[in-house]
Amino acid sequence: MASHQASRETDVGERDRHVERVALRVCRVPTVRRPETDGTAAWDATTLVIVELHARGASGLGYSYIDAAAATVVRDLLEPCLVGADAFAIPALATRMLQAVRNHGRAGVVACAISAVDVALWDLKARLLDVPLAELLGCARASVPVYASGGFTSTPPDELAAEVAGYVAAGHRRVKLKIGRDCELDRERVRAARAAAGPDVELMADANGAYTPKQALAMAELLAAHGVCYFEEPVSSDDLAGLRLVREHAPPGMAIAAGEYSYDLDNARALLAGGAVDILQADVTRCLGITGFMMTDALCEAHHAPLSAHCAPALHAHAGAAARRLVHVEQFFDHARIEAMLFDGAPVAQGGELAYNAARPGHGLALRLSEAVRFG
Repeated sequence: MASHQASRETDVGERDRHVERVALRVCRVPTVRRPETDGTAAWDATTLVIVELHARGASGLGYSYIDAAAATVVRDLLEPCLVGADAFAIPALATRMLQAVRNHGRAGVVACAISAVDVALWDLKARLLDVPLAELLGCARASVPVYASGGFTSTPPDELAAEVAGYVAAGHRRVKLKIGRDCELDRERVRAARAAAGPDVELMADANGAYTPKQALAMAELLAAHGVCYFEEPVSSDDLAGLRLVREHAPPGMAIAAGEYSYDLDNARALLAGGAVDILQADVTRCLGITGFMMTDALCEAHHAPLSAHCAPALHAHAGAAARRLVHVEQFFDHARIEAMLFDGAPVAQGGELAYNAARPGHGLALRLSEAVRFG
């Protein structure tokens, strides 16, 4: 496999694989019915910053769900690192990009900008080599387990029940809902979700850091009574001591998860070293791209910890297929809907699994220009 890939790389001449230009696009896609909420945030639209890197008539596509300010970071700070560079020298370019943002702060918008570029680089390399991205990375599995994710706190209990029933009817074996905005209403919503899911579906909950540690422990008892097996961000991911307290005192069988806001390996390592999580999360659109995601997987391997991929299912179909410690990918309602709208080739979950397209090079996504213009 390694010698075959090396032969393909030799066939693509160095001049042919230089990045010629960088194209940027920002799309803002409104929510479906109403503004959506979770335990700590509200939104009426989702913004994508899309990066395309062009070389030798091929192009690589990457994106992040982040404010339009990330496009400015790409144009002003990262593009000078890319134009004329060898698209196959991804480790060197990763270092160069981090050096370019040194005085601007790495977390948040900057990390998401780098993530979008890194995804585009890996996609470009795979397309130039004419192989699927998952196979370029090295597959650990042909498909990834997914869980259906939605159930916003703005969704009334009767609509939530119908939503959960729809996920189950579509073959999902794991379903996650949002909690944390109204404790009394959350009790009703959890009951409705369990009734709709039935006894055999794994029920998961995400508080998005809404609780104090003691509040989270009280809620964990309620969740456990309804068979919830996964409790995400019961307190803020910045509160490592609070997360560890909840993890150590949570009901038996309930996994505590966090890490979606880990913007680099140091963030992820702090969660694991601090004993703050049972399951570490990582998001390829935030954690410095495919490069950062695979490094996080290696970190989980070293800590004997499971890894869960946060959102962006079309990208995690490939990255997750290559991650040895992966347990599941979040099939987030907003992102699955948007990726199907904006990109040809977005994979569709079947039977609780998401398979990458082995017949298309790269991650297999192609921008639907008419849709991008409509939301641009």
